[in-house]
Amino acid sequence: MAEAVRHDKTARQLRLLSDALDTGRLGPVRRLVNTLSPAEIGNLLESLPAAKRGIVWGLVDPEDDGEVLVHVGDDVREFLLAEMDPDEIVAAVEDLDIDDLAELAEDLPDTVIDEVLKSMDRENRERLEQVLSYGEDTAGRLMNPDVITVRTDVTVDVVLRYLRLRGEIPEHTDHLFVVSRRHQYLGRVAISSLLIHGAATPINELIDDEQPAIPVDTPSHDVASQFSDHDWISAPVVDENNILLGRITIDDVVDIIREHAAHQALGAAGLDEDEDLFSPVPRAARRRAIWLGINLATAFLASWVIGRFADTLEQLVALAVLMPIVASMGGVAGTQTLTLMVRGMALGQVGSGNLRALFSKEVMVGFLNGLAWALVVGSVSALWFSDAMLGVVIAAAMMINLVTAALAGVGVPLLLRRMNIDPALAGGVVLTTVTDVMGFFSFLGLATLVLLN
Repeated sequence: MAEAVRHDKTARQLRLLSDALDTGRLGPVRRLVNTLSPAEIGNLLESLPAAKRGIVWGLVDPEDDGEVLVHVGDDVREFLLAEMDPDEIVAAVEDLDIDDLAELAEDLPDTVIDEVLKSMDRENRERLEQVLSYGEDTAGRLMNPDVITVRTDVTVDVVLRYLRLRGEIPEHTDHLFVVSRRHQYLGRVAISSLLIHGAATPINELIDDEQPAIPVDTPSHDVASQFSDHDWISAPVVDENNILLGRITIDDVVDIIREHAAHQALGAAGLDEDEDLFSPVPRAARRRAIWLGINLATAFLASWVIGRFADTLEQLVALAVLMPIVASMGGVAGTQTLTLMVRGMALGQVGSGNLRALFSKEVMVGFLNGLAWALVVGSVSALWFSDAMLGVVIAAAMMINLVTAALAGVGVPLLLRRMNIDPALAGGVVLTTVTDVMGFFSFLGLATLVLLN
Protein backbone atom coordinates (compact mmCIF):
# COMPACT_ATOMS: atom_id res chain seq x y z
CA MET A 1 0.00 0.00 0.00
CA ALA A 2 2.76 2.45 0.98
CA GLU A 3 4.69 1.59 -2.18
CA ALA A 4 1.62 2.27 -4.34
CA VAL A 5 1.14 5.66 -2.65
CA ARG A 6 4.79 6.52 -3.29
CA HIS A 7 4.48 5.58 -6.96
CA ASP A 8 1.29 7.66 -7.33
CA LYS A 9 3.05 10.64 -5.73
CA THR A 10 6.02 10.30 -8.10
CA ALA A 11 3.71 10.06 -11.12
CA ARG A 12 1.87 13.20 -9.99
CA GLN A 13 5.11 15.10 -9.43
CA LEU A 14 6.38 14.00 -12.83
CA ARG A 15 3.20 15.19 -14.54
CA LEU A 16 3.33 18.59 -12.83
CA LEU A 17 7.01 18.96 -13.64
CA SER A 18 6.55 18.01 -17.30
CA ASP A 19 3.64 20.42 -17.67
CA ALA A 20 5.71 23.23 -16.16
CA LEU A 21 8.66 22.46 -18.42
CA ASP A 22 6.43 22.45 -21.49
CA THR A 23 5.32 26.02 -20.73
CA GLY A 24 8.95 27.17 -20.81
CA ARG A 25 8.60 29.00 -17.49
CA LEU A 26 11.40 27.80 -15.22
CA GLY A 27 10.28 29.64 -12.07
CA PRO A 28 7.50 27.17 -11.22
CA VAL A 29 9.84 24.26 -12.05
CA ARG A 30 12.48 25.57 -9.65
CA ARG A 31 9.92 26.04 -6.86
CA LEU A 32 8.48 22.57 -7.41
CA VAL A 33 11.85 20.84 -7.49
CA ASN A 34 13.17 22.51 -4.37
CA THR A 35 10.17 21.50 -2.28
CA LEU A 36 11.26 17.87 -2.72
CA SER A 37 13.75 15.81 -0.76
CA PRO A 38 17.02 14.79 -2.48
CA ALA A 39 15.72 11.24 -2.88
CA GLU A 40 12.53 12.49 -4.55
CA ILE A 41 14.53 14.77 -6.84
CA GLY A 42 16.73 11.83 -7.80
CA ASN A 43 13.69 9.70 -8.59
CA LEU A 44 12.22 12.47 -10.78
CA LEU A 45 15.51 12.99 -12.63
CA GLU A 46 15.60 9.28 -13.46
CA SER A 47 12.08 9.64 -14.86
CA LEU A 48 12.94 12.43 -17.31
CA PRO A 49 14.39 12.29 -20.85
CA ALA A 50 17.93 13.62 -21.18
CA ALA A 51 16.96 17.11 -22.46
CA LYS A 52 14.50 17.82 -19.64
CA ARG A 53 16.79 16.15 -17.10
CA GLY A 54 19.57 18.60 -17.89
CA ILE A 55 17.24 21.58 -17.43
CA VAL A 56 15.89 20.34 -14.08
CA TRP A 57 19.35 19.46 -12.80
CA GLY A 58 20.43 23.03 -13.39
CA LEU A 59 17.56 24.25 -11.19
CA VAL A 60 18.30 22.05 -8.19
CA ASP A 61 19.58 23.91 -5.12
CA PRO A 62 23.38 23.43 -5.12
CA GLU A 63 23.20 22.46 -1.43
CA ASP A 64 21.22 19.36 -2.45
CA ASP A 65 23.42 18.34 -5.40
CA GLY A 66 25.58 15.90 -3.43
CA GLU A 67 22.64 14.11 -1.80
CA VAL A 68 20.85 13.85 -5.14
CA LEU A 69 23.91 12.23 -6.72
CA VAL A 70 23.83 9.60 -3.98
CA HIS A 71 20.21 8.74 -4.77
CA VAL A 72 20.46 8.07 -8.52
CA GLY A 73 21.72 5.08 -10.48
CA ASP A 74 25.17 4.88 -12.02
CA ASP A 75 24.07 5.82 -15.55
CA VAL A 76 22.09 8.86 -14.43
CA ARG A 77 24.90 9.91 -12.08
CA GLU A 78 27.34 9.77 -14.98
CA PHE A 79 25.03 12.07 -16.98
CA LEU A 80 24.62 14.55 -14.11
CA LEU A 81 28.34 14.69 -13.39
CA ALA A 82 29.00 15.41 -17.06
CA GLU A 83 26.75 18.48 -16.70
CA MET A 84 28.92 19.89 -13.87
CA ASP A 85 32.36 21.47 -13.87
CA PRO A 86 34.98 20.19 -11.36
CA ASP A 87 34.49 23.08 -8.92
CA GLU A 88 30.75 22.40 -8.77
CA ILE A 89 31.35 18.70 -8.12
CA VAL A 90 33.80 19.46 -5.30
CA ALA A 91 31.32 21.87 -3.70
CA ALA A 92 28.53 19.32 -4.02
CA VAL A 93 30.29 16.34 -2.42
CA GLU A 94 32.74 17.77 0.10
CA ASP A 95 30.14 17.97 2.90
CA LEU A 96 28.68 14.49 2.39
CA ASP A 97 28.95 11.84 5.08
CA ILE A 98 31.95 9.57 4.71
CA ASP A 99 29.88 6.55 3.66
CA ASP A 100 28.03 8.54 0.98
CA LEU A 101 31.27 10.04 -0.29
CA ALA A 102 32.78 6.57 -0.49
CA GLU A 103 29.82 5.43 -2.59
CA LEU A 104 30.39 8.25 -5.07
CA ALA A 105 34.19 8.09 -5.11
CA GLU A 106 34.53 5.59 -7.99
CA ASP A 107 32.37 7.78 -10.26
CA LEU A 108 34.22 11.03 -9.56
CA PRO A 109 37.16 12.28 -11.65
CA ASP A 110 40.57 11.84 -10.00
CA THR A 111 41.09 15.60 -9.95
CA VAL A 112 37.85 16.04 -8.01
CA ILE A 113 38.81 13.33 -5.50
CA ASP A 114 42.16 15.04 -4.96
CA GLU A 115 40.47 18.39 -4.34
CA VAL A 116 37.95 16.84 -1.95
CA LEU A 117 40.73 15.13 0.02
CA LYS A 118 42.63 18.42 0.24
CA SER A 119 39.53 20.17 1.59
CA MET A 120 39.09 17.59 4.39
CA ASP A 121 40.81 17.65 7.74
CA ARG A 122 43.30 14.91 8.51
CA GLU A 123 40.87 12.81 10.58
CA ASN A 124 38.14 12.71 7.92
CA ARG A 125 40.67 12.13 5.14
CA GLU A 126 42.01 9.08 6.98
CA ARG A 127 38.45 7.88 7.59
CA LEU A 128 37.58 8.12 3.91
CA GLU A 129 40.76 6.33 2.86
CA GLN A 130 40.00 3.61 5.40
CA VAL A 131 36.46 3.07 4.07
CA LEU A 132 37.70 3.00 0.46
CA SER A 133 40.24 0.32 1.38
CA TYR A 134 37.45 -2.22 1.91
CA GLY A 135 35.84 -4.22 -0.86
CA GLU A 136 32.76 -2.99 -2.66
CA ASP A 137 29.46 -4.41 -1.35
CA THR A 138 30.92 -5.11 2.10
CA ALA A 139 30.11 -3.75 5.53
CA GLY A 140 33.37 -1.80 5.47
CA ARG A 141 32.29 0.16 2.41
CA LEU A 142 28.82 0.78 3.86
CA MET A 143 29.88 1.97 7.29
CA ASN A 144 30.26 5.51 8.51
CA PRO A 145 33.27 5.94 10.83
CA ASP A 146 31.53 8.83 12.62
CA VAL A 147 30.40 7.12 15.84
CA ILE A 148 29.96 8.20 19.44
CA THR A 149 31.71 5.92 21.91
CA VAL A 150 31.70 5.83 25.71
CA ARG A 151 33.61 3.89 28.34
CA THR A 152 32.25 1.64 31.07
CA ASP A 153 33.81 3.60 33.94
CA VAL A 154 31.79 6.80 33.47
CA THR A 155 28.31 7.82 34.62
CA VAL A 156 25.20 8.95 32.80
CA ASP A 157 25.89 12.55 33.88
CA VAL A 158 29.36 12.49 32.25
CA VAL A 159 27.95 11.12 28.99
CA LEU A 160 25.15 13.70 28.84
CA ARG A 161 27.60 16.55 29.47
CA TYR A 162 29.84 15.16 26.72
CA LEU A 163 26.91 15.08 24.27
CA ARG A 164 26.03 18.69 25.08
CA LEU A 165 29.62 19.73 24.42
CA ARG A 166 29.51 18.00 21.01
CA GLY A 167 26.53 20.11 20.08
CA GLU A 168 25.18 17.54 17.60
CA ILE A 169 25.05 13.79 17.10
CA PRO A 170 25.16 11.79 13.84
CA GLU A 171 21.83 11.00 12.16
CA HIS A 172 20.07 7.77 13.16
CA THR A 173 21.95 7.59 16.46
CA ASP A 174 19.73 5.43 18.64
CA HIS A 175 22.59 3.94 20.68
CA LEU A 176 26.04 4.92 21.87
CA PHE A 177 28.67 2.22 21.56
CA VAL A 178 30.64 1.14 24.61
CA VAL A 179 34.33 0.37 24.04
CA SER A 180 37.32 -0.70 26.09
CA ARG A 181 40.55 1.26 26.46
CA ARG A 182 41.81 -0.51 23.33
CA HIS A 183 38.63 0.61 21.49
CA GLN A 184 37.22 -2.92 21.40
CA TYR A 185 33.45 -3.15 21.13
CA LEU A 186 31.76 -4.22 24.38
CA GLY A 187 28.11 -3.36 23.79
CA ARG A 188 25.73 -0.44 23.38
CA VAL A 189 23.70 1.96 25.47
CA ALA A 190 20.34 3.25 24.27
CA ILE A 191 19.84 7.01 24.18
CA SER A 192 16.52 6.41 25.91
CA SER A 193 18.32 4.71 28.83
CA LEU A 194 20.45 7.80 29.35
CA LEU A 195 17.32 9.94 29.58
CA ILE A 196 15.41 7.85 32.11
CA HIS A 197 18.21 6.83 34.50
CA GLY A 198 19.74 8.92 37.25
CA ALA A 199 22.81 11.06 36.62
CA ALA A 200 24.96 8.93 38.92
CA THR A 201 24.11 5.64 37.22
CA PRO A 202 27.28 3.92 35.91
CA ILE A 203 27.30 3.11 32.21
CA ASN A 204 28.33 -0.49 32.91
CA GLU A 205 24.87 -1.03 34.48
CA LEU A 206 23.14 0.05 31.26
CA ILE A 207 25.16 -1.91 28.70
CA ASP A 208 23.22 -4.05 26.24
CA ASP A 209 25.71 -6.69 25.08
CA GLU A 210 23.22 -8.80 23.12
CA GLN A 211 23.62 -7.04 19.76
CA PRO A 212 26.52 -8.65 17.90
CA ALA A 213 28.89 -6.46 15.94
CA ILE A 214 29.10 -6.88 12.16
CA PRO A 215 32.52 -8.02 10.83
CA VAL A 216 33.94 -5.48 8.40
CA ASP A 217 34.11 -7.97 5.50
CA THR A 218 30.47 -9.08 5.76
CA PRO A 219 28.71 -8.96 2.33
CA SER A 220 26.18 -6.15 2.08
CA HIS A 221 23.26 -8.51 1.42
CA ASP A 222 24.03 -10.31 4.70
CA VAL A 223 24.09 -6.94 6.46
CA ALA A 224 20.63 -6.18 5.07
CA SER A 225 19.35 -9.58 6.23
CA GLN A 226 20.58 -8.96 9.78
CA PHE A 227 18.94 -5.53 9.92
CA SER A 228 15.70 -7.02 8.62
CA ASP A 229 15.78 -9.94 11.07
CA HIS A 230 16.51 -7.81 14.15
CA ASP A 231 14.81 -4.49 13.29
CA TRP A 232 18.03 -2.56 13.89
CA ILE A 233 18.32 1.16 13.28
CA SER A 234 22.11 1.07 13.51
CA ALA A 235 24.79 -1.55 14.08
CA PRO A 236 28.50 -1.46 14.95
CA VAL A 237 31.19 -2.65 12.54
CA VAL A 238 34.38 -4.26 13.86
CA ASP A 239 37.62 -5.71 12.48
CA GLU A 240 39.04 -9.16 13.16
CA ASN A 241 40.31 -7.96 16.58
CA ASN A 242 36.88 -6.63 17.60
CA ILE A 243 38.11 -3.04 17.25
CA LEU A 244 35.16 -0.72 16.57
CA LEU A 245 35.56 0.84 13.12
CA GLY A 246 32.22 2.52 12.49
CA ARG A 247 28.51 1.88 12.18
CA ILE A 248 25.93 1.10 9.54
CA THR A 249 22.53 2.82 9.66
CA ILE A 250 19.11 1.88 8.41
CA ASP A 251 19.07 4.44 5.57
CA ASP A 252 22.00 2.66 3.91
CA VAL A 253 20.34 -0.73 4.38
CA VAL A 254 17.11 0.47 2.76
CA ASP A 255 19.17 1.45 -0.29
CA ILE A 256 20.67 -2.06 -0.40
CA ILE A 257 17.23 -3.67 -0.27
CA ARG A 258 15.93 -1.44 -3.07
CA GLU A 259 18.99 -2.15 -5.21
CA HIS A 260 18.55 -5.87 -4.65
CA ALA A 261 14.87 -5.70 -5.59
CA ALA A 262 15.77 -3.82 -8.78
CA HIS A 263 18.49 -6.36 -9.52
CA GLN A 264 16.01 -9.22 -9.15
CA ALA A 265 13.41 -7.59 -11.38
CA LEU A 266 15.74 -6.39 -14.13
CA GLY A 267 18.24 -9.23 -13.89
CA ALA A 268 15.52 -11.68 -14.91
CA ALA A 269 15.37 -9.83 -18.23
CA GLY A 270 19.16 -9.61 -18.58
CA LEU A 271 19.28 -5.90 -17.68
CA ASP A 272 21.52 -3.98 -15.30
CA GLU A 273 19.68 -2.52 -12.29
CA ASP A 274 21.54 0.77 -12.79
CA GLU A 275 20.49 1.14 -16.42
CA ASP A 276 19.00 4.52 -17.15
CA LEU A 277 15.36 4.53 -18.27
CA PHE A 278 16.38 7.07 -20.93
CA SER A 279 19.90 5.82 -21.67
CA PRO A 280 21.24 6.57 -25.18
CA VAL A 281 19.84 4.25 -27.83
CA PRO A 282 23.24 2.80 -28.95
CA ARG A 283 24.23 1.98 -25.37
CA ALA A 284 20.86 0.42 -24.52
CA ALA A 285 20.86 -1.59 -27.75
CA ARG A 286 24.40 -2.84 -27.12
CA ARG A 287 23.62 -3.97 -23.57
CA ARG A 288 20.46 -5.80 -24.55
CA ALA A 289 22.01 -7.35 -27.65
CA ILE A 290 24.25 -9.54 -25.51
CA TRP A 291 21.38 -11.37 -23.86
CA LEU A 292 19.37 -11.44 -27.06
CA GLY A 293 22.33 -13.21 -28.66
CA ILE A 294 22.53 -15.72 -25.82
CA ASN A 295 18.80 -16.32 -26.07
CA LEU A 296 19.10 -16.80 -29.84
CA ALA A 297 21.76 -19.47 -29.34
CA THR A 298 19.50 -21.36 -26.93
CA ALA A 299 16.57 -20.96 -29.35
CA PHE A 300 18.65 -22.59 -32.07
CA LEU A 301 19.22 -25.52 -29.72
CA ALA A 302 15.47 -25.95 -29.26
CA SER A 303 14.98 -25.62 -33.03
CA TRP A 304 17.62 -28.29 -33.62
CA VAL A 305 15.64 -30.68 -31.40
CA ILE A 306 12.50 -29.95 -33.40
CA GLY A 307 14.44 -30.51 -36.62
CA ARG A 308 15.35 -34.03 -35.50
CA PHE A 309 11.64 -34.87 -35.71
CA ALA A 310 10.89 -33.23 -39.06
CA ASP A 311 9.52 -36.48 -40.53
CA THR A 312 7.16 -36.92 -37.58
CA LEU A 313 5.86 -33.36 -37.95
CA GLU A 314 5.25 -33.85 -41.66
CA GLN A 315 3.06 -36.84 -40.96
CA LEU A 316 1.16 -35.39 -38.01
CA VAL A 317 0.41 -31.68 -38.40
CA ALA A 318 -1.42 -31.71 -35.07
CA LEU A 319 1.93 -32.01 -33.30
CA ALA A 320 3.07 -28.64 -34.65
CA VAL A 321 -0.14 -27.09 -33.36
CA LEU A 322 0.17 -28.58 -29.87
CA MET A 323 3.89 -28.65 -29.09
CA PRO A 324 4.14 -24.96 -27.97
CA ILE A 325 1.71 -25.81 -25.16
CA VAL A 326 4.07 -28.33 -23.59
CA ALA A 327 7.08 -26.00 -23.73
CA SER A 328 5.09 -22.99 -22.50
CA MET A 329 3.62 -24.79 -19.48
CA GLY A 330 7.06 -26.09 -18.52
CA GLY A 331 8.55 -22.61 -18.84
CA VAL A 332 5.95 -21.02 -16.57
CA ALA A 333 6.21 -23.78 -13.95
CA GLY A 334 10.00 -23.60 -13.98
CA THR A 335 10.02 -19.81 -13.67
CA GLN A 336 7.78 -20.01 -10.61
CA THR A 337 10.23 -22.36 -8.89
CA LEU A 338 13.25 -20.38 -10.08
CA THR A 339 11.83 -17.14 -8.66
CA LEU A 340 11.27 -18.74 -5.25
CA MET A 341 14.78 -20.20 -5.30
CA VAL A 342 16.51 -16.95 -6.24
CA ARG A 343 14.64 -15.09 -3.52
CA GLY A 344 15.38 -17.83 -0.97
CA MET A 345 19.08 -17.80 -1.88
CA ALA A 346 19.21 -14.02 -1.56
CA LEU A 347 17.67 -14.23 1.92
CA GLY A 348 19.98 -17.04 3.00
CA GLN A 349 17.08 -19.50 3.30
CA VAL A 350 18.56 -22.13 0.99
CA GLY A 351 21.42 -24.34 2.14
CA SER A 352 22.68 -27.89 2.27
CA GLY A 353 20.46 -28.62 5.26
CA ASN A 354 17.18 -28.16 3.37
CA LEU A 355 18.02 -28.94 -0.26
CA ARG A 356 16.69 -32.49 -0.16
CA ALA A 357 13.37 -31.34 1.29
CA LEU A 358 13.22 -28.49 -1.22
CA PHE A 359 13.82 -30.79 -4.18
CA SER A 360 11.19 -33.24 -2.90
CA LYS A 361 8.61 -30.52 -2.36
CA GLU A 362 9.08 -28.92 -5.79
CA VAL A 363 9.04 -32.30 -7.58
CA MET A 364 5.76 -33.17 -5.85
CA VAL A 365 4.29 -29.79 -6.80
CA GLY A 366 5.44 -30.35 -10.39
CA PHE A 367 3.99 -33.86 -10.39
CA LEU A 368 0.58 -32.80 -9.05
CA ASN A 369 0.30 -29.82 -11.39
CA GLY A 370 1.55 -31.97 -14.24
CA LEU A 371 -1.08 -34.61 -13.51
CA ALA A 372 -3.91 -32.09 -13.27
CA TRP A 373 -3.03 -30.14 -16.40
CA ALA A 374 -2.05 -33.26 -18.32
CA LEU A 375 -5.61 -34.53 -17.90
CA VAL A 376 -7.02 -31.20 -19.10
CA VAL A 377 -4.70 -30.79 -22.10
CA GLY A 378 -4.88 -34.49 -23.01
CA SER A 379 -8.66 -34.47 -22.98
CA VAL A 380 -8.94 -31.26 -25.01
CA SER A 381 -6.38 -32.50 -27.55
CA ALA A 382 -8.08 -35.89 -27.93
CA LEU A 383 -11.44 -34.25 -28.58
CA TRP A 384 -9.97 -31.54 -30.83
CA PHE A 385 -8.18 -33.93 -33.18
CA SER A 386 -10.38 -36.99 -32.54
CA ASP A 387 -7.32 -39.01 -31.55
CA ALA A 388 -7.23 -40.55 -28.06
CA MET A 389 -3.57 -41.64 -28.35
CA LEU A 390 -2.54 -38.07 -29.24
CA GLY A 391 -4.17 -36.97 -25.96
CA VAL A 392 -2.19 -39.63 -24.08
CA VAL A 393 1.08 -38.52 -25.70
CA ILE A 394 0.68 -34.83 -24.89
CA ALA A 395 -0.47 -35.67 -21.37
CA ALA A 396 2.64 -37.78 -20.77
CA ALA A 397 4.89 -35.09 -22.25
CA MET A 398 3.24 -32.49 -20.03
CA MET A 399 3.93 -34.60 -16.94
CA ILE A 400 7.57 -35.11 -17.92
CA ASN A 401 8.19 -31.45 -18.65
CA LEU A 402 6.58 -30.08 -15.50
CA VAL A 403 8.60 -32.42 -13.30
CA THR A 404 11.73 -31.46 -15.28
CA ALA A 405 10.83 -27.80 -14.82
CA ALA A 406 10.63 -28.28 -11.06
CA LEU A 407 14.04 -29.98 -10.97
CA ALA A 408 15.56 -27.29 -13.19
CA GLY A 409 13.99 -24.49 -11.16
CA VAL A 410 15.82 -25.74 -8.08
CA GLY A 411 18.98 -27.05 -9.72
CA VAL A 412 19.80 -24.29 -12.22
CA PRO A 413 20.27 -21.44 -9.68
CA LEU A 414 22.34 -23.72 -7.44
CA LEU A 415 24.57 -24.69 -10.37
CA LEU A 416 24.95 -21.09 -11.52
CA ARG A 417 25.87 -19.94 -8.02
CA ARG A 418 28.53 -22.64 -7.82
CA MET A 419 29.92 -21.34 -11.13
CA ASN A 420 29.93 -17.77 -9.70
CA ILE A 421 27.23 -16.69 -12.17
CA ASP A 422 24.35 -14.57 -10.86
CA PRO A 423 21.18 -16.76 -10.91
CA ALA A 424 18.96 -13.67 -11.14
CA LEU A 425 20.71 -12.64 -14.34
CA ALA A 426 21.22 -15.95 -16.16
CA GLY A 427 18.73 -18.31 -14.53
CA GLY A 428 15.77 -17.46 -16.78
CA VAL A 429 17.68 -18.06 -20.03
CA VAL A 430 19.06 -21.41 -18.88
CA LEU A 431 15.75 -22.55 -17.44
CA THR A 432 13.81 -21.68 -20.60
CA THR A 433 16.31 -23.65 -22.66
CA VAL A 434 15.88 -26.72 -20.45
CA THR A 435 12.08 -26.63 -20.49
CA ASP A 436 11.87 -25.90 -24.24
CA VAL A 437 14.29 -28.67 -25.18
CA MET A 438 12.74 -31.22 -22.81
CA GLY A 439 9.20 -30.21 -23.81
CA PHE A 440 9.84 -30.61 -27.54
CA PHE A 441 11.93 -33.75 -27.12
CA SER A 442 9.46 -35.55 -24.84
CA PHE A 443 6.40 -34.63 -26.92
CA LEU A 444 7.86 -35.32 -30.35
CA GLY A 445 9.82 -38.33 -29.15
CA LEU A 446 6.76 -39.95 -27.59
CA ALA A 447 4.71 -39.11 -30.68
CA THR A 448 7.29 -40.84 -32.87
CA LEU A 449 7.31 -43.95 -30.66
CA VAL A 450 3.58 -44.22 -30.00
CA LEU A 451 1.77 -42.71 -32.99
CA LEU A 452 4.03 -43.65 -35.91
CA ASN A 453 5.02 -47.18 -34.94
